[in-house]
Amino acid sequence: MTNQIKNVAVIMDGNGRWAKKKGLPRTAGHLQGTKNIRNITIAANDLGIKSLTLYAFSTENWKREQSEVEYIMKLPAQFLDDYLEELIENNVVIKLIGERDRLPEYTRKPIEEAEARTAHNNGIILNLCLNYGGQREIVLAVKQMIADGVKEEEVTEDLFASYLMAANCNPIDLLIRTSGEQRISNFLLWQIAYSELYFTDKLWPDFTAEDFKEAILNFDKRERRFGGR
Repeated sequence: MTNQIKNVAVIMDGNGRWAKKKGLPRTAGHLQGTKNIRNITIAANDLGIKSLTLYAFSTENWKREQSEVEYIMKLPAQFLDDYLEELIENNVVIKLIGERDRLPEYTRKPIEEAEARTAHNNGIILNLCLNYGGQREIVLAVKQMIADGVKEEEVTEDLFASYLMAANCNPIDLLIRTSGEQRISNFLLWQIAYSELYFTDKLWPDFTAEDFKEAILNFDKRERRFGGR
């Protein structure tokens, strides 16, 4: 469909509101939202998108009710149990972005196993951002550069980017946020410097492959100048 767009990121917002509208517990919304990752990944892969980066759990989300957090932390294993083989068949590469140490083993281990199993694929890269925050990412990068003894005159944008948790996440062409909210919410602050932004009222569990294609078509109509004029 497009020769211009390569890297897309999504703030998957609205799971809780989706559940509330249907009279269901918030966990039902998270479950449905997790299932939708499969649909949008396949759609993005079919469109030739190079990478899809999803905001699954932020550093701020730990403030939520413990029972909700524990439920969310179990979803990656369930998602991979249901869909990993299909994703492998579609040549998807799975990567985890975020501070891994705080993630429970039952969350981290299945994703790392999926990373290993998909490492030799060469299709779309599916970046799952868990325990991730853009400001935290930048602070940690600065600290590591200092620890490594990087001199002021050695600092460049490319070198700094190599220290980020999302170092392998190329600059984002299009950032999509569902649910009608129009905020960045501390997501990929470095990588979205020149991203086009697309906001939709659709709640994430209701966001379909056709909705995704509509966002791509909207992007195609835009003129990107990168400050050139």
